[in-house]
Amino acid sequence: MSGIVDKITGKAKQAAGDVTGDSGLRREGLNEEEKGEKKDQLADAENKADRKADEVADLERETA
Repeated sequence: MSGIVDKITGKAKQAAGDVTGDSGLRREGLNEEEKGEKKDQLADAENKADRKADEVADLERETA
């Protein structure tokens, strides 16, 4: 969920930077949006790892 917030905030900062001509604010927005993307990627990887761990646990129960 926090990845979405970072991406939205980043987009808003980029837009504000564009409107005001503030390249620093625009760059900050780009960085924040990228941070949100990375958080989403991390969450996806964690979910995938959890699913695999569940699969392994199920297999161990079946073979025990």
